[in-house]
Amino acid sequence: MDLLLRQATLIDGTGDPARLADVAITADRISAVRPPGELTPTEETQVVDLGGLTLAPGFIDIHTHYDAQILWDGDLTPSSWHGVTSVVMGNCGFGVAPTRPEHREIIVRLLENVEGMSMEALDAGIDWCFETFPEYLTALDGRAKRLNVGAFLGHSPLRLFVTGGEERPATAAEIETMRELLREGIAAGAIGFSTSRQPAHQGAFGRPVPSRFAEVDEVYALASVLGEMGKGVMQVSIGPGLFIDEFSDLAVRYGIPVTWTALVARADKPGAALRSVERGSRLPGEVYPQIACRPIVMQISMADPFPLAEVDEWKEVLARPRAERAALLSDPTWRDRARPTTLATWSHRWSKIDVEETNTHHDVVGIPLDRLAAERGTTPFDLMIDLALSDDMATRFRVVMDNDGDEEVGQLLADKRTLLGLSDAGAHASQLCDACYSTHLLGHWVRERKALSLEDAVWRLTGHPHQAFRIADRGLVKEGFFADLVAFDPAVIGTTPVERVSDQPGGTDRLVVGSTGVEHMWVNGVATRAHGEDIADVSPGRLLRS
Repeated sequence: MDLLLRQATLIDGTGDPARLADVAITADRISAVRPPGELTPTEETQVVDLGGLTLAPGFIDIHTHYDAQILWDGDLTPSSWHGVTSVVMGNCGFGVAPTRPEHREIIVRLLENVEGMSMEALDAGIDWCFETFPEYLTALDGRAKRLNVGAFLGHSPLRLFVTGGEERPATAAEIETMRELLREGIAAGAIGFSTSRQPAHQGAFGRPVPSRFAEVDEVYALASVLGEMGKGVMQVSIGPGLFIDEFSDLAVRYGIPVTWTALVARADKPGAALRSVERGSRLPGEVYPQIACRPIVMQISMADPFPLAEVDEWKEVLARPRAERAALLSDPTWRDRARPTTLATWSHRWSKIDVEETNTHHDVVGIPLDRLAAERGTTPFDLMIDLALSDDMATRFRVVMDNDGDEEVGQLLADKRTLLGLSDAGAHASQLCDACYSTHLLGHWVRERKALSLEDAVWRLTGHPHQAFRIADRGLVKEGFFADLVAFDPAVIGTTPVERVSDQPGGTDRLVVGSTGVEHMWVNGVATRAHGEDIADVSPGRLLRS
């Protein structure tokens, strides 16, 4: 053995009760798991005493958007600070490959509008050393990285690659070409295929993302490739024509696992999420609704009002370059058109919106927008825009978007028919940071709320995604599995306050959250964190292939 981890309280990812154990690692694999004292190290063996700490498999984050960030940040921060050793990106049908040179701007603008990524960071940070999806995987494989990385092949770049961005149903020949490219991508190692029919997904120039122009039959034709090849996961962002009944049909028809986003618990609709779980569980097929363990809270500015894209008039805003958006927001004619629909669509949110960051409006920070508007004799819609315009568009509003049904979130976490995901790590960088979902789960929901046991929480972060996403030899502390491990202190594990930093390409900013209690991490047998501090200049991560 090269490494011996002693005296750990082992939670192995299966859901079984915690137990004291010693774990041996040889090269990149777990070579032995034994009761304390049964393993004898040699003189060359490094011994680490984990007395008082819990040892678990490294956490697997199945819902990230690191497709671009990995090209400039091989450490994949902040996920790597939170016990995560493997990530899956390319969710919701988005990604950066396949992409022809003439479509690069469209892809960048799509990621800017839908996933809240900085266009300046994308332009400065993406090394377009690839065109096809297999070439992208080759680039990832050769890149130094701290974590293991897997990628879906996304429907939007695939469709753009084949149809040239024409906003219409695909022809039979184009669908066949997409099928062949998907087959090629899966053979090269894509984790699966992802798509979106979400009406709020407005991409480049405020237009619907390419996958939204696909007919449902096209989605089925692409999903069938996974069935024919006998491997790959399908991930869907829900929308017209694709919901619970269709997910069951896809899973049964093609014999594939299907996971869908997003199942959220809303305070104004108590019980609705649990009813969706019940409805889905009565249907056949391997289908996993994805849930989040944190309220989905975004910081938005009127310069980048992506969450309002569900309202048609705000699509006009997103269609304009950022520098021209203030002029449209100032236009009384546009306001008169946008006001009624915006007020109605966000009626359940106005009491959960307040100013969080501002250069000039410090006297109103933290006051709910509906209350402030009533005091000033205006509407929350007009007040939000006026505050932004009078601060040169710099004011940022805190918006509770979804998943604020606290009690129901706890019930969903305890329900093993759901799959924990939705961190969105790598996306909405200046608007939110939920890459810390793993440490939030262990601190808030396990230690403080006692909504689920530590063993069940670790299973949610490790063994369950291992099973659902077919991630081979990772997610369990088991002999023969890769040595992806995290040792943490359950008494203090948690998150630090959110912080805004300017460390992205082009000097752009993002929100980050640190961790507490994550003491040690190993990826493929190599230490990446020790005694609560990251180890510099290590890159043991690998490409996860289907």
